Amino acid sequence: MSDDTRTMRERMMAGDLYIADDPELAEESHRARDLMAAFNATTSRQEPLQRTILEQLLGGIGEETVLRPPLYVDYGSQITIGARTFANFGLVALDVAEIRIGDDVQIGPNVQLLTPTHPVEPGPRRDKWEAAQPITIGDNVWLGGGAIVCPGVTIGENTVVGAGSVVVKDLPANVVAVGNPARVVRSIEE
Repeated sequence: MSDDTRTMRERMMAGDLYIADDPELAEESHRARDLMAAFNATTSRQEPLQRTILEQLLGGIGEETVLRPPLYVDYGSQITIGARTFANFGLVALDVAEIRIGDDVQIGPNVQLLTPTHPVEPGPRRDKWEAAQPITIGDNVWLGGGAIVCPGVTIGENTVVGAGSVVVKDLPANVVAVGNPARVVRSIEE
């Protein structure tokens, strides 16, 4: 299919430049915001309702996974989360591209998973073009409070990302990484 005939959604899913205020994408975003509002209005005593809403909002959610409201997403449908994962208050998961979170992941408060990218050149940016790159979080990762994971990053299993760190490039399995930009400070042994 030629670039000229693809829908904006097809362009977005391929990781190519697209315009976000396309009517089809806007409708998906409105749906996600409605479900987010419903989820974010729940209390800790409404866990079955929270689970039902998350099953409608997200692309997939594993058994015994808990997300504490508030939660903020672009579409929700591009996020899959494994089993027994926990995300504390204020997770921002901008899923313009796919976000995959493994099993047994611990996510501190106010963590940001950011897939969107924007052109550096002013013209295309002014014309509202954007793109995205996927994020993958391996099994048993711990993201400390306030950590930011940037577009295109993969974090290997068992890795710990310190609070407030900004992850701009892939991190291998079994390490501790801290800082801005995050850098590996030591290995983790079983």
